Amino acid sequence: MSVLDNFDTWKGFLANRIQQAQQQGMDQQTMSAVAAEVGDYLAQSVEAKNSEEAVLKELWNAASEQEQQAIANIMIKLVQQQ
Repeated sequence: MSVLDNFDTWKGFLANRIQQAQQQGMDQQTMSAVAAEVGDYLAQSVEAKNSEEAVLKELWNAASEQEQQAIANIMIKLVQQQ
């Protein structure tokens, strides 16, 4: 089973990776830039596996670069609050 098959699994995976990045000294700005790059990759190269991912993909594709950065920041916040 892929981490993308279930949105809660994806959020848990993302939370773990963010925690690892923080423990290794990565700052918020760098994490945000990496999150935006991952968002770009997922939107362009990966088919949505569930309805939440489909909505995120549509929002990402409709957004400007600045708005995509905001989406990436929100995803980071979402998983850090859990």
